[in-house]
Amino acid sequence: MKQLKITVNGITYDVTVEEVGEVASAPVAAAPATTAAPAAKPAPAGAQGAVSVTAPMPGTILKINVTVGQAVKKGDALCVLEAMKMENDIPAPADGTVASVNVTKGASVQSGEVLITLN
Repeated sequence: MKQLKITVNGITYDVTVEEVGEVASAPVAAAPATTAAPAAKPAPAGAQGAVSVTAPMPGTILKINVTVGQAVKKGDALCVLEAMKMENDIPAPADGTVASVNVTKGASVQSGEVLITLN
């Protein structure tokens, strides 16, 4: 038996996996862990109360509309994500200041990956 931590869509689970021969079986038990899932890149020091803006789906970053230190309002387009040949504006979930930009133009991202952190 192996104890593993797995993060799915920003939620961390503690799981126990039993190895049978060369093929590992499905997780035996999965329960949410009490610790928060770490961001893809940690927020800068002092970023308590920070809001992580995550990718809603896998895709490619076409444009980044903000810079670190810039003030944004709820609903402002922070970046543009191309997924399935469609351009999707990624809005700010709340008013704040951009604490970090964790992606670059042209980067491929997965669902749940932290794109931008706001304070």
